[in-house]
Amino acid sequence: MYFIDVQGTLISDADKSPLRGSREFIQKLNQERIPYMVITNSTKEDSKDFYAFLCKQGFDFPFSHYLDPLMLLQTKVPKDAVAAYGSKQFLGTLEKMGYVLDYTKPKTVLVAIKEDFTNEEFAQMIEFILGGAKLVGMHETSIYAKNSKRYPGVGAILKMLEFATSCNYEVVGKPSVAFYDEALKRLQLQDPSATFEKVTIISDDVKGDLCGAKEMGMACSFVTSGKYKSAEEILPFIRPELRPDNVYTDMQEILERV
Repeated sequence: MYFIDVQGTLISDADKSPLRGSREFIQKLNQERIPYMVITNSTKEDSKDFYAFLCKQGFDFPFSHYLDPLMLLQTKVPKDAVAAYGSKQFLGTLEKMGYVLDYTKPKTVLVAIKEDFTNEEFAQMIEFILGGAKLVGMHETSIYAKNSKRYPGVGAILKMLEFATSCNYEVVGKPSVAFYDEALKRLQLQDPSATFEKVTIISDDVKGDLCGAKEMGMACSFVTSGKYKSAEEILPFIRPELRPDNVYTDMQEILERV
């Protein structure tokens, strides 16, 4: 049984093209009827639109095997008075979902990913949080890779705001317990015997995906086809008990070994 990340695992961070062995791995799971969920922290596009994009890239799996943070957002964040920060596409998606954006007296500060956050935006977030607004991250990704550069991910920004304001924050997507719990519930529709101990999660984000999964009892496979160029960039800084069980170059190497 598998939980499979998307960006940097199934598709390239550079151009969103399928990575080596990724489509074939999904095909193998389908052929052998092995239960799996494709779990992504993608939030720029509507869930069904991003799922449709993956299908156009040659990934053959039903929507019931897909989960992203937007599908759980309403369970964490009410739709009124939200100061949201992220790409224009993300903000547009929120409005289509019925969220009312408010940058005067928000009840929630909602952070997603983009590469060009400004100090003015950070200053505004801090004032809102100190004024009583709740801080919520769409996910807790460690690094955001785009245009051959690596930027602080939402997780890094949340930690900065936590330190600056002494606030607590919540996370909608990976690696929150609520997100993994929902993924498991959907996996159990394929196989009622599914438990976290039977799941192997595959991802390119050790801190943002795998450490939390490891704490919940999942086996973890780290691929270096995304955020990190090598395991040495990150694994020496991870506590031994939270390190992934296996390290692979990409999905093709996993395909050849399973």
